[in-house]
Formats: sequence, structure tokens, C-alpha cells
Amino acid sequence: MDTALKALIFDVDGTLAETERDGHRPAFNAAFAEYGLDWHWDECLYGELLAVTGGKERMLHYAEHLDPQLLDDPHFPELVRTLHRAKTAHYVRIVEQGGLPLRPGVAELIDEARAAGIRLAIATTTSPENVNALLRTSLGPDSRDWFEVIGAGDVVPAKKPAPDIYQWVLDRLQLPASACLAIEDSDNGLRAALGAGLRCLITRNGYTADQDFSGAWRAVDQLADVSLKNISVHLDRL
Repeated sequence: MDTALKALIFDVDGTLAETERDGHRPAFNAAFAEYGLDWHWDECLYGELLAVTGGKERMLHYAEHLDPQLLDDPHFPELVRTLHRAKTAHYVRIVEQGGLPLRPGVAELIDEARAAGIRLAIATTTSPENVNALLRTSLGPDSRDWFEVIGAGDVVPAKKPAPDIYQWVLDRLQLPASACLAIEDSDNGLRAALGAGLRCLITRNGYTADQDFSGAWRAVDQLADVSLKNISVHLDRL
């Protein structure tokens, strides 16, 4: 099997930046307040809710367990969609105000990959608007074009830990999983990558530091702890 590295496939939330704690969480709370919903997700609760991937799915899960009377309202499904649109707008505003810098080592690894001719892609459950805002603000106005394939949002029905989003990206890259490395921050992301046959580099964060990363190619605290040369050498030895 050819293990030579040809592409890096990045997750976004928690991997590129601390978007969950400092971006999505306050954006959800702002949307709840905007529409008169007495929900508030603090940092601890939000960490628990991250077990559910996808913003709309997360709100539905919360309602089912902690506010079940809302499920009887026939307008609740539309409310969830409305809240999600509002949350996205609040999130983009946070990003554009400079509130979500990239994690250490992210920009450098992307620059290394581009210089070496390694292809770049994204596989995430977050919406395309969120991805575009973060890339534009943190890497520059043309940075979206650096990523050959961006799999985001609802392009596949089953979100992580299902492998569907990675399979979708691999199909469009027209590369075998053995030629790519997924970069993730969570056990859900790791399970999705492994399910698609990918090797996976984990960059832990405050929400995921204690998760089980058995099966990961390597787990580090930040991408500043690795280099493209180091990654390529070790992958070639597998």
C-alpha cells in the first residue's frame, strides 16, 4: 500500500481554532436570547453537548432531555432552523471581529503543505458560512481557494462519528485514504476518520483532552508540536 502523503484533510471546530467554546457556544446563547428562549449553555454544559455533532441536532438533543415540552409544539422544527440561522449570523460576527484566532501551529502547517504541493481539504459538520468566515478572517481573503475540497454542513445526511463526510471528501479528491491524513480534535472526529480508512492526527483541546484517542496515528496538544516533514517521514515508515 502506498502511504506517501498527498493530502491533509482538516476538521474545523476545535481543530483550526477554539471555535466551540469561544464561538459557537456564545453564538447559540445569543440566538436563544434573540428569540426569547430561556436556554443558556455554559462552558461545562456545552462540553457535554459536544457529544452530539451538528448544531440543529444539538438543539434537538437538548430539548429532548431538558425541555421536552417544546417537542409538542408543531412549530418547534421551524424554530430550530430559525435559531440555527441566527446562531450562524452571530458566529460569523464573532469571527469577523477577530474573536477566534487560529490555534498554534495551524497556519504554519498549512503553509508548509502548500509549499510542498500537498493538497488541502476540509471535512466538518459546521456550516459552509462558518468555514468561509473563519478561513477568510484568519488566513486571508483568498484562503478558501487553498482547499481543493470543502465538505461542510449538510452535504451528507449522517454527521460524525459516521465516516460519510470523509468518504465524500475522498471521492472528490479522487485519492485513496492511504494517501491522506485527517486532522481532528475529538473522539467523534477520530471515529469518523478511522471509519473512512484514514490515518488521523489528533490535536487535543480543553474539551477533548481526556477523550479516548486509541487508534489515532498520533495525538498532540497543538499542531505546533508537529511539522510536515516529521509527519511525512513517519507516515512513510508505516
